[in-house]
Amino acid sequence: MAMTTSIEWTDTTWNPVTGCTKISPGCDRCYAERFSERFRGVAGNHFEQGFDLTLRPERLEQPLHWRQPRMVFVNSMSDLFHKDIPDDYIDRVFGTMERAWWHTFQVLTKRSSLLRDYLKRRYRDRLCPRNIWLGVSVEDSARLSRVSHLQDAPASVRFLSVEPLLAPLGAVDLTNIHWVIVGGESGPGARPLDPVWVRGIRDQCLDAGVAFFFKQWGGFRPKTGGRSLDGREWSEFPTIEPETYRDAAE
Repeated sequence: MAMTTSIEWTDTTWNPVTGCTKISPGCDRCYAERFSERFRGVAGNHFEQGFDLTLRPERLEQPLHWRQPRMVFVNSMSDLFHKDIPDDYIDRVFGTMERAWWHTFQVLTKRSSLLRDYLKRRYRDRLCPRNIWLGVSVEDSARLSRVSHLQDAPASVRFLSVEPLLAPLGAVDLTNIHWVIVGGESGPGARPLDPVWVRGIRDQCLDAGVAFFFKQWGGFRPKTGGRSLDGREWSEFPTIEPETYRDAAE
């Protein structure tokens, strides 16, 4: 079954892997960890092992059974490019995404160099299919190298998830970036989001012609502060011409 989600920028989630480990400040109050650990030790629960990294091969072909096209957030409960996920397993995930050409898959990682290196091995002298959008998380200016890694990857569609935004980013090179999502942190102890930081990114997107999506202000609950910025909701998506079946199969 597809997993329903309240994430505003996608239709459903697909988790062929769950669990992860923390690598930067944006991970400190991870919602996926908080959710998973509630069920650690509960016999028979999907998260009986809490947030331990877990491959779930029984889910690998789920999207092939969803006939209606949809946007699919891949591994909302993990990171596909975690160093302990074998390349041959990532191959199987990409194989499903390539075969399910009628869906749009959104792959998001903090392990940007591993994403870049994997895509260069897999696609070599061609680009990743346009139905697979590749993104990196960037929570502060110290993480801007992830943007460079993404720009160096043979991706057709590239996006940034600036969530949770923890500090001003300053100038961001948006060359060959198609979409930017910005949001504040939510949950217990959520760190505040300064509107000046958000406007700085929005204005750069407007200047560069990059689609801008403001997800939330955050707070104790994700919807606490709403998602209006300067009197409107920003819900832009990139305009990407879909590949035909013939294109995707070649």
